[in-house]
Amino acid sequence: MLNKDFLKKFKRKIILLFAPRLVWAFLWILYLSCKNKFYIHEDIKKSNAILAFWHGEFLMLPFLYKKMRNVPKIFVISSEHFDGELMVKLYGYYGFKTIRGSSTRGGRRVLIQAFQQLKEGYDIAITPDGPKGPYHSIADGIIAMSKKTGIGIVPVRTLPNNFFELKTWDKFKIPKPFSTIKYISMPSFHIDENLNIEDAKKLVYKQMTADPKMIFHNLD
Repeated sequence: MLNKDFLKKFKRKIILLFAPRLVWAFLWILYLSCKNKFYIHEDIKKSNAILAFWHGEFLMLPFLYKKMRNVPKIFVISSEHFDGELMVKLYGYYGFKTIRGSSTRGGRRVLIQAFQQLKEGYDIAITPDGPKGPYHSIADGIIAMSKKTGIGIVPVRTLPNNFFELKTWDKFKIPKPFSTIKYISMPSFHIDENLNIEDAKKLVYKQMTADPKMIFHNLD
């Protein structure tokens, strides 16, 4: 009789083999069915950046990044959980690289790797509220990255006008087919090295929740 651990590992191998490719195909079909509008601030062309996005909005973000950069040069920070492994496979289809870990597991190692890749000119993508929340919270990692390297933070958003919202901690959004999706890359901002951690978190939250209409006057 097969033990539970063997069955669990076998099931995960099957999922890893098929699920990321199926999700990739689904996302392309969804993207092509939707009306996609891109609003990308010129700041992103000046240098590499720390891309900050909410955990519940990551599904369609690869399409925004492909508009931001002609050639992908990015590391996405992904958790060491099984869902993070699925994301690694999925991101690979877009040409993205990954750093495995989070603020709670391998945090110091993740930061060291992120510092190195930022210095080498890569973008780093991070969810300040991931991998487990709370919803729209700000963890310390993104602040340490900006302070240590002096590289700007760029908030990125995907805002569908019609979507399914899962009953998960991150209120994960799946755009409905034929909806309109606004892809937004905001101006960059920096965190002064003398700013205390709580004020820095408030700054990051303020910038990530800023109204895009204040920047993009043609946003409809």
